[in-house]
Amino acid sequence: MSIKYVIAAGIGVLVATLSTSPVAFAAGDAKSQVKRGEYLATFGGCHDCHSPKVMTPNGPAPDTTRLLSGHPADSQLPPVPAGVVGPAPNQWTALTNSDLTAWVGPWGISFAANLTPDKATGLGGWTVEQFIKTMRTGKHLGAGRPILPPMPWFDVAVLSDVDLKALFAYLRSMKPIRNQVPSPVPPKG
Repeated sequence: MSIKYVIAAGIGVLVATLSTSPVAFAAGDAKSQVKRGEYLATFGGCHDCHSPKVMTPNGPAPDTTRLLSGHPADSQLPPVPAGVVGPAPNQWTALTNSDLTAWVGPWGISFAANLTPDKATGLGGWTVEQFIKTMRTGKHLGAGRPILPPMPWFDVAVLSDVDLKALFAYLRSMKPIRNQVPSPVPPKG
């Protein structure tokens, strides 16, 4: 094997690596940034809670007509039996509804947010700075109410600004879906 071939192969690997890294789109390549954001959203499991589901032979799958639109506004939750959820060893820490968009735990009831760019009910009115501050602080809009479980904002908080900007760019590229997600319900008692 010639040294020229080894050098050329090494340069090829370096170029391929850099072309898919955050550095490659830091300069503003919007298409690469959105693609990186899609990768992060997929790997991060955003659809697990933020996309309503349809039942398939293999179990629940994201409803492709309502991707990342959060807990459906018209969805009714079943009552939670008394004493089932709590901090005791003989209780469940959390329960979820059939499409995994609503969660009940000692914190009360939390609903997956609408992450689409709908201006009235989603992230359409947010800036990238507000998104980053929200993900870093665990506070709605970076200063409001706490983001509740099961949202792993503390895991998302470790992403670089470049990755958070890519994630936001991907969310902004989605189809806007008008869906007013309910406000969290505090625990009883």
